[in-house]
Amino acid sequence: MSHLITLLGRPGCHLCDEAREVIARVAADVGVAWEERDITRSEEDTRLYRDQIPVTFIDGVQHDFWRVDERRLRAALEG
Repeated sequence: MSHLITLLGRPGCHLCDEAREVIARVAADVGVAWEERDITRSEEDTRLYRDQIPVTFIDGVQHDFWRVDERRLRAALEG
């Protein structure tokens, strides 16, 4: 089954930079696609997630926020 990882973040967010690195590495290793959305481009995303970024979704379901745990992300994608 193919998955899609979505990272919600914003420019200038150092935690988003760290999350992006982990997600890119895991996605490449596991062979899944990923995308990034800038919450500042959506009033709703900003309202919902401003205090939680970076936020990680797998197939549209929230998986993590603030930090991406590489082992947990791998397990969710491989399990």
